[in-house]
Amino acid sequence: MAYESVDKLQKLLAEDVFNHTKDPKKASGRALGTLVEIITYYLLKTWGLNNQISIERGLVEYGNPDITHNVEYSLHPIVRSSIINIDKSEKSITSNIILKALTSSGFDLKGFERKSNQLLSNSILRNACTIAISENSFLLCSIKSDNGEKLELHIYEQNKKPYAMFECKRVGIEEGMTKGPQTIEKAKQGAYVARAASSLQKIRSESGEMQGIIYKSDGTYIIKPYLSLMDEVIFSSDKELLRKFILTIGVVSNHGNWIKKTTSGELNFSEENFQKELMVLAQSYDWLLFLTDKGLSDFIDKLLLHPTTEFKFLRDTFLSSYAEGKKKNQFTKVQMNIEADRILLKYFSENISIVESWFNVISPSKKSLAILNNELEELKNKNWKTILV
Repeated sequence: MAYESVDKLQKLLAEDVFNHTKDPKKASGRALGTLVEIITYYLLKTWGLNNQISIERGLVEYGNPDITHNVEYSLHPIVRSSIINIDKSEKSITSNIILKALTSSGFDLKGFERKSNQLLSNSILRNACTIAISENSFLLCSIKSDNGEKLELHIYEQNKKPYAMFECKRVGIEEGMTKGPQTIEKAKQGAYVARAASSLQKIRSESGEMQGIIYKSDGTYIIKPYLSLMDEVIFSSDKELLRKFILTIGVVSNHGNWIKKTTSGELNFSEENFQKELMVLAQSYDWLLFLTDKGLSDFIDKLLLHPTTEFKFLRDTFLSSYAEGKKKNQFTKVQMNIEADRILLKYFSENISIVESWFNVISPSKKSLAILNNELEELKNKNWKTILV
């Protein structure tokens, strides 16, 4: 591991990258949170979920549509899609340009309201770029390939109802503290959203066993042990089970807030070493992933601070995004320099087994990251047109 801990790395970033800011430690902490989001995003893209991803959508509470919660990422069924080509000579590729080309190709846009987003401007790419919305769906666009003078764009319509959601939680530790003062608040926020999102709800028996309950449209319900019922829903083709189900996934980082060290100073990802806050999250999300200090440290060290020539552009883009007087951040989950995006996709694709090793599965305790990937693939391939009618 390049650094003793992420807290040491945060201190280094505060001194070397954010020393011009009013509060260097807080600025470096926010940047680390952004990097956790970026790693999660590119993992999902590498798993083949690019067209299903929406960023920071308002998630409607199950049975309580008056309340919504923004989540980092939600995964949505695809209603339809189309491929168009755009001339690269355009200074900016705006939603207007894309929608005109889309209309010319015969794509029906009745009922859609245009959004004033730019897919590409001054070499900055807008990830999961929404170009229009309708009552029941979002229309998004991404770059499929670069064909010299033209860009091949993939346009895809997402149903508003997601089938999965991801949230990232990271809280820094103040000097002399054993864990971040906001850790329990972050845990409670995450737990509330995770429990309010899906038709599959958790209830605990008197003996402490976690049971699941899911209601059908006629008011009847099913109660079974939670993990058994969750598996049944995911691998079912029953419209009644799937129509309002959302798989909830949380990603946490920085072990000091969530895991107790053993007497030897080692980390032990067993339940008896969980801080209370991690236990709150583990029993709330369907899946809870832990991005290890080693994983975050390796990403920052190898790609951003001490890169080989192949990754030097990433370092330059990252540093310029946080430099004093910078005009625009181009290293976030929403806005990414297009060349940095290409390099990141290539790195994640070629090193996916290494990237996956950066994560520990906290819950369900007997499942692996490969199983989560398989469950997301299973949900992606459902016949949602039939399920959501």
